[in-house]
Amino acid sequence: MAITKDQLISDLAEACDLQKSDVRALLDQLGEIVADALENDGEISLPGIGKLKVNERPARTGRNPATGKAIQIAAKKAVKLVPAKALTDGLNQA
Repeated sequence: MAITKDQLISDLAEACDLQKSDVRALLDQLGEIVADALENDGEISLPGIGKLKVNERPARTGRNPATGKAIQIAAKKAVKLVPAKALTDGLNQA
């Protein structure tokens, strides 16, 4: 089951002995900082989690699943997470 934003805020507030409102403001600010860094630099490193990078996706031809008709999909930028080695190693320990 995925963790919700409210659960993440509660867990962080308890672990760091902070008010939930402070943690919520911190997470909102973190989102803005990450978005700005990706827009300007193209990547940001989150220690212990991984590196977020902007990935350029070229234009391509796809198919409409309902009709089977070919459609043109425009080029776009997408965010890619490259997980940290410590995170990957932690998941793979038995």
